[in-house]
Parts: sequence; structure tokens; C-alpha cells
Amino acid sequence: MTRVPYAADPSQTRGREFGVQPRPDGGGHVSHREAETRGPRSEFQRDRDRIIHSMSFRRLKSKTQVFIAPDGDHYRTRLTHSLEVAQIGRVLARALALDEDLTEGLCLAHDLGHPPFGHAGEDALSEAMSRYGGFCHNAQALRTVMRIESPYPAHDGLNLTWDLLEGLAKHNGPVSAPNWALAQLNDAFPLDLSTWPSLEAQIAAVSDDIAYDNHDIDDGLRAGFLGLDDLMELDFLADQWRAVEKRFPNAPRDRMLRELIRDQIGLMVNDVIEHTRTQAAGLGSVADVRNADRQIGGFSPAMAEHERALKRFMYRKLYYHPEQVEAAQRARDVIARLFAAYSQDEQLMPADWRERLPPVEPHRSRMIADFIAGMSDSFAMKACGRIYGEQPQGLSNV
Repeated sequence: MTRVPYAADPSQTRGREFGVQPRPDGGGHVSHREAETRGPRSEFQRDRDRIIHSMSFRRLKSKTQVFIAPDGDHYRTRLTHSLEVAQIGRVLARALALDEDLTEGLCLAHDLGHPPFGHAGEDALSEAMSRYGGFCHNAQALRTVMRIESPYPAHDGLNLTWDLLEGLAKHNGPVSAPNWALAQLNDAFPLDLSTWPSLEAQIAAVSDDIAYDNHDIDDGLRAGFLGLDDLMELDFLADQWRAVEKRFPNAPRDRMLRELIRDQIGLMVNDVIEHTRTQAAGLGSVADVRNADRQIGGFSPAMAEHERALKRFMYRKLYYHPEQVEAAQRARDVIARLFAAYSQDEQLMPADWRERLPPVEPHRSRMIADFIAGMSDSFAMKACGRIYGEQPQGLSNV
């Protein structure tokens, strides 16, 4: 497929942090192992495959998306969410003639830094790490792929391309005040934090919004935290519901609700395609995207306002529901107790982590946070149970 001139080009990547060398033809950098190709893959395809094959990616299957430790099999986890984001991202990238593999890799990796229990776990780690620079799941995703996940003999990390790392670092736009984790990584392998990322990264970010805005509605309906009457508070959802009723007047209610969600995703995807094409008109290279004075890929102003209204609705009706708040508080307590236990007695940590634990702060606490952040929900609960003598209760409310 022919790419637009402002798409990222895997043959022109800025290379990898470790084992990079200039191309003989002067066109960017390549891995020192390129001559030993493990299959006919581009550099961005290699990135995507390294992410999929990583342990950090596999652990997403047991990490919270919306509901903590749900009993049902049909609720989304970080893993299924990431796959749904990647599906939307590939559709957008293909329609816009961007690099699908870079977009997919960014979508799959975007949540690798999330600790157990989602944002509740992140809040607990942020508080525990307040004296040592705090904790941010976005920066932790970079830390995971650049330093923690280390399957290769010759270097730390997955050694992903500059282009993918830049996209993870800046998927929400230029970064003017990086936290300690991102600042350290940027010092080691500069990611041009003051500029916009590639259009592939911008598309990955909006794909995340589209996925969780709509799929969280689906999970909220399934759990009984949301009902049709709640959704009708939003005029744009009410309009779509009436259109669904008109098309399928005799269909079961649950199927109509799922059709509503599909329609909403379709509207958002089509809006992003049309708006992004308009914004990108006249751009001649990926450098033009990075040096633009605005975001190129995203919603139109009208859809952006609808999307903000939907987020406000979801926080009010679902994310801050009293039962959700109560479960989140219990989850924060699990993470806080784990951090306190490992800080007081490093012998409680596995030998491979304990042997590498730095003796001085802030490095010691930061590695303890790395260990906890990598846990799945179930591992964290079991670890807390082993240390304190009883399994945490009341974490699941669905």
C-alpha cells in the first residue's frame, strides 16, 4: 500500500538505542542484526512483534480496565482493551494511508505501564512515591519497554525504534515538564519531547479514546451500573438510539444497545478520518507533522465536544459510582500495603528482584515501584495475602 508523504517510514527510522549503525546508503539507522533477518519484517513490524511477545503484554490479561477483579468472563481487561484499540488504530491508519504497523505497535504498548487495579493502583503508587518523584503510568510504559522488560542478552529493554518510543512518550502531545522517569530515558535516548509526535502516534491516542469511551459503556451496561435511561441524557446518544430503534424495531434490547455502541464507534472513526485528512492537507513529510503548531490527527471540534461530554458522563455515572469508589479504595490499600512491606523488608521480594535492589534512595523505592507496577491484579492480591496473612476482600463489585 502506498503511504502518504507525511507517514512514518520504517526504512527511515532514527534507529534503536542499542546496537544501531548508519545505513550504508545514508538513509537513517538500522539494527546491527538486520542482516540476520528473522523473517521478512519492517523495523516497525519488529517493534510490534517484540511487544506482543513480551511478558508485560501478556500480564495485561489480568489487569483492571474498568472493573477490579470482575467475576464475569466478558468484562474487558487491559489486554482486550489494547487489542480493541489496535483494531481501531489499524482501520484509521489504513484509511489515512499511514504506517499500520507503527500505529498498531503504539496501540498495543500504550497501557504497558499501568499497575494493578488501574487508576486506583496508580494513585496508590503516586502517593507512595511522592518523596521519590512520583509515579506516572505513561512514563512507566516507556520505562517498561526501555529498561524493565529485558529478554535480550546484549542490552536492557526491548530496544524498540526511536519512532515507537517517541510515540509512547508524546502520544498526548509535546511534553514540556517530563517527570523523573521520562526525563532519565530522554537523557539516554533523546525523543524530541518539545515537538508533536508522528501522525501514527496521534491516531493511536485517539483510537484509545474511541475504544474506552464506547466499550466502557458496554461494560457499564453489562454490570448494571448504566441503563438506557442514563444514556439518553446525552442528546447525541439519544439521536443514535432512535435511529437504531427505527432500523431494528423488533430486535432484543441488548442487541440494540450493542448496535448503538457500534454506531457510535463508526461515527467517531469517520469523523477522525475526515478531520485528519483536512488538517494534513499540504503536509509533505513526517517532519512537517512533528513541527506543526497544532495537533493534526483527532476529532473535529464538534465531535471533540461530544466526546468530552461523554467522558464527563462516564465519570459521573460509572467511574465515580459509589461502589466503584469503595472498590478502588480497597485496591489502593493493597498497593500501599505492598509498598510498605517491601520497603521495610526486601527479603519479601523475589530473589531476582532483591539481588538487583539498589541500596540508596530514590533508586531503591523506584525499583520497588517497578516490581509492584508489573504485577497483575491477582498476583498483587495473592502477594498481599501471603505477607499479611489474609487475602484482600471486597475488591470486585461485579
